[in-house]
Amino acid sequence: MKWLILFFVFFTRVGAAQTFQTESGNVNFLSKAPLSEFNGVSNKLHGLIDLSQNVLDFYIDLNTLETGIGLRDKHMRDNYLETKKYPFAELTGKMTSIPSLTTGSKSIVVAVGKFKMHGVDKEIEVRGTLSKISSGELELVADFEILLSDYDIPVPKLVFYELAEKQVISIKAILKPK
Repeated sequence: MKWLILFFVFFTRVGAAQTFQTESGNVNFLSKAPLSEFNGVSNKLHGLIDLSQNVLDFYIDLNTLETGIGLRDKHMRDNYLETKKYPFAELTGKMTSIPSLTTGSKSIVVAVGKFKMHGVDKEIEVRGTLSKISSGELELVADFEILLSDYDIPVPKLVFYELAEKQVISIKAILKPK
């Protein structure tokens, strides 16, 4: 009976360790227009990966993005992202296959799901790597591209040379067992 209880406790802990989360992941976007290239960054990415259910959910408050120029940040939030009306961007989905992770291993992963921004949901595919680091935490690194027009974010012709239609999004997060 004692071994049965120990097995149950161990099994419960292993199952619980299949869920990982972060509240301080990094997001970087690159806007590479003909006359201007700039990055926006935030270290406020929130996210969850549940390996046992094969679900993931990541979101960011767009008000936390900073480009290094306060006036540009204000224009980005007020005129393009409209963060008072649409404050968050979110990716929800599943991995196409669940990686078998051991400490020190790195697996290529592909997530498919919906990316929601500016009130628009669009199916996307995101490629990245998932690594199990020595502390038992996971490190996620991924990149994907979006077109502003896919999310009904207009780029005025006068700003075309300063703001790119295509934005390259990079994320990096350490996810801790929940």
